Amino acid sequence: MELPDFHIEHSEKIEWMIETKGYAVEPVGADPSTDPPSPAYTYTIGVPAAVGFPEIAVFGLTPVASAGLLDLVVGACRGGTEIPLGIELVGLLDNDLRCLFAPVEVETWAPMFGTAVAWYRGEPFELVQMMYPDRNGFMPYEAGFDQRLRYAQPVIGDLGG
Repeated sequence: MELPDFHIEHSEKIEWMIETKGYAVEPVGADPSTDPPSPAYTYTIGVPAAVGFPEIAVFGLTPVASAGLLDLVVGACRGGTEIPLGIELVGLLDNDLRCLFAPVEVETWAPMFGTAVAWYRGEPFELVQMMYPDRNGFMPYEAGFDQRLRYAQPVIGDLGG
């Protein structure tokens, strides 16, 4: 028995996700061959049109964990929560964990977000990095952050300092 060919163009998958969910998630695998190693990350496409919040990138989590976190953020926005940029928040994540949404300079980091750049056809778009603490509660920009995780969750967003 021959299985049907379910090969769908990547752009069609993105369109399908946006049509069914309001936005798409794009996972990118880690690349240990670069120096420093490039971490795994996931980012959104279509969030500004869906809820008026910038696209969101999350580093260092599995695609499934990232998608759950991104769903949480988009759901909060859909529910009317206003999420400020560049300010630590408590209450969005479980157990009163802090998080921060830092604006990313898209022009600088565009090669990392190629599918979004293609989706927007070269038009500018806003992107934020969602940062979260390590197991000890330290954020990636704090001195106590677990240094073994500094490649998994690099800081590419602007902390405004």
